[in-house]
Order: sequence, then C-alpha cells, then structure tokens
Amino acid sequence: MMARVLLCLLACLIAGCEPAPKPVAPLSEGGKLVVATINGPATWYEDAHEHPTGFEHDLVDLFAREIGVPMEYLFVDSPEQAEKALEQKRAHLAAALLPRHFDLPGGLAWGPSYRTAQNQLVWRTGDPKPAKLADLAGRRIGVIADSFADHLLSSLKDLPGSLERLPPDTRPESLLARVAEGHLDAALLDSARFTVARKHFPQLDVAFDVGKPDNYAWRVGTVDQKLLLDRMKPFFARIAKDGTLKRLADRWFEHAERISAVDAGTLLERVYTVLPRLKAHFHEAERVSGYDWRLIAAIGYQESHWNPLATSPTGVRGLMMLTEDTADRLGVKDRLDPRESILGGARYLGLMADLLPPRIGEPDRTFLALAAYNLGMGHLEDARVLAQRMGLSPDKWQDVKQALPGLADPAVFKGLRHGFARGREAMQFVDSVRNYRDILERVEPRAKPLAPRLTATAQGPTTGSTPSK
Repeated sequence: MMARVLLCLLACLIAGCEPAPKPVAPLSEGGKLVVATINGPATWYEDAHEHPTGFEHDLVDLFAREIGVPMEYLFVDSPEQAEKALEQKRAHLAAALLPRHFDLPGGLAWGPSYRTAQNQLVWRTGDPKPAKLADLAGRRIGVIADSFADHLLSSLKDLPGSLERLPPDTRPESLLARVAEGHLDAALLDSARFTVARKHFPQLDVAFDVGKPDNYAWRVGTVDQKLLLDRMKPFFARIAKDGTLKRLADRWFEHAERISAVDAGTLLERVYTVLPRLKAHFHEAERVSGYDWRLIAAIGYQESHWNPLATSPTGVRGLMMLTEDTADRLGVKDRLDPRESILGGARYLGLMADLLPPRIGEPDRTFLALAAYNLGMGHLEDARVLAQRMGLSPDKWQDVKQALPGLADPAVFKGLRHGFARGREAMQFVDSVRNYRDILERVEPRAKPLAPRLTATAQGPTTGSTPSK
C-alpha cells in the first residue's frame, strides 16, 4: 500500500502535478476572512510607510471590523483569477472593483452594489477626437482580455478597427501606456480605474462612453456565503446612510477628477528640468519634518511651480509662498532662498498638524493640515465648527470639506469667529496637492519606507495662538 502511494506521488511529480489548494476554514470554526484582491492603485497597495491602503482595502477593513473577524488577503492578477479562487474555496470573497453580472443559482453570489462606473473609450488628445465607434475604422483598440470591457466590445456585431487583447493580468496603467506611446490608438477602460490613472497620462482623455454603467460589488464564495451576505447588506446600508461610503469615494476618486491634462503635463516636464536642483532640499525637509518629501514637493509645486522667486500681490513670497510673519516665526531669514523656504514650509505644515486634536488620525490629519496651510488654522477651526453644526464630523476631511464653501457665504461666516475665508480655494489646494503628490510617487518611487511622523519640528509655539500664513 505504501509503495502504491509513493508511486502515485512520484508520478504526480513527474507530470508536474500541484497539490489541491487548501480550502478556507469557516468563520464559525475560527477561520480568518480571506479576501481575494488585485494589487493596484484603485484596490489595494502599500503607501510610503508600507501600510496597506486603497479603496477596496478600506472597505474590507471596515467590514471585517464590523463582523469582528481577523482577515488576510489572497492576491491575484485578474478578476478571472479572483473568481477561480472563490470556486476553489481559497477565499471567502473577492473585492477588486468587480462589475456585477448574472449568476446561476447555487454557485457564487454578489453582495450589494457600492459604486457605479462607466466604460470609456480613451484616446490620445493629439489625434482627431472620435465621436463614436464608427470613427475608429482602421484603428487599433486595446482592451484587457476577459475584462468586462473585452466582453462588451466582443458583443458588438460591427466593431470597426482591430481589437488587440492584452493578457488578463495586464495592469490598467500598462494598457494606457500603450495608448500614450502610440502602440494603440485607443483603449476601453472603466471610469474608476481611468480616474485614478489619468493624472499619470496627461496626453490621454475620454472620447465617449461605451455601453451602460456598471455596478461594482463584492463577489462571494460558497464558504459562509449566507453569513457574509446577511452581514454585508446592513453594513453597506449603514455606510451609505452615514456618509462613510461617500467619504471613501471622495478620498480615492473624486479629487483625482479635478486635475487637468495641462497641469499634469507641466508637472511631469518640470520633474526633469527643475526638480533635480531642489530634490536635496526636499529630502532634508523630510528629515526635519517627518513628512514624505514628495508631499512637501507637491505643496511647493502647487504654491509656486517650484519658482524660488515667486511673489504674490498680497506679499507671500518664495517657493513655499510664506508670509513675512510666518517666516519670522519659523526662523526663515530669506524667503527667496529655496532651501530656507522649503524647510520653513515643511515645518509650518507640521505645526498645523500638531495644532489639531490628538484624536484625529491619518490621512485626515494631513489633509486638514494642508487646508490650514492654505487658509490658516483659525478659518479651519471655523470650518470644523460649521461641519459639526451640519451634523458632520469635524475630524474627517471629507466632512470638513463640505463645510468649507460656507466660509464665503455671508449668511454663514457672520456667525463664525474668524469671518470670511475662501473655503473653496482650500478645497482645491488640498485636491491639487494630493494629485501632484500621487504623480510624484509614481515617477519618484521610494527606496525604503518612510518612518512614521511623530512630531513637527518648528521654531515657535506649537500650542496656543495660531500663526498666520
């Protein structure tokens, strides 16, 4: 008997057999919630601190906490591999911006829809803009094989041009790069993934929508299917009602929609022509402040396009556009000296962050500090008060963001301590800095993770009255 088993194992090894995948344990037996996902900017990735983040990560993390189970990820390369993992019972659910489709009963199931996206034809802006599919006659249209966009194009009877299918594990960024570099004339991609990636491809834009909008949902396997579906329904209903889902969508998608191709293109050009002369100063500012140098560089770009001699009509000057009072408080002797300005701006951002209540966590602390960098801590505190009056959280950037326009409304700001402020400008400032930082993170990847920031280093008070920028 033993000899027969050994012969079977030997035959399996010779034939290249792999052991059958081990199924996940039911949650009722102490198993972890295993989630299949795809590593990418719209789903799950590691930030500068090597902390996991992403839209799907944040959603799954909230759900796992709500149902009170530990979890782990199973990384796959494509939606098809995610579905296969569920069929093999190697995961409980798949969370990877998957569009819903019809199911046969008794197999895998869909959870509630939580976001809508639209398939879009992406083209190079230097070429004649197509208005409809018929305008693509003789053109090369790229799509990721076995994606929903692929199925959509394949279902068309008279598709003009040639359809080029990239492998199923192709990243959306790679598909877009082929269009940008001229290897393809156009590509079909869903709006969620294009929104996240478009800032890195300023030469690309949307020509027109194709098909009907898709609803994204989690794909649920057969292990603990009823349990998970029963918990998902109230979970998604709650986060939709209390605004959590909207805040996550704003954090990961909405700010990215506000950058123009001209903005992104100009930044990328100056990354190679201007940034090399300033990079050492930004790296020093990271050591001084604890902030990622690419965030500091993004602030400097938003403020002056990295022009050390920039001067505004209101008297703010230098690369980081500091007022004379702020420069004095921070020990900046020459605002037009790029090194002094960059170090001063980094310390000022840290000072704004340290003036916020300790209970505010990241990334909200940094986003709120950025808003204070733009309009001052006094006006930010007014916006936080106003957010609270609106029934929103004063500690969440996406909630405070909704209150900022009220700072310019006479019916509102007359009842606030610090009066009028251009709240919408602060919103745009934060969104622009985040977009510029995202571009810099792509073209200037970190060699090692950033240590967590503990405190700001600033010459001047860190409590009490707020310095004016």
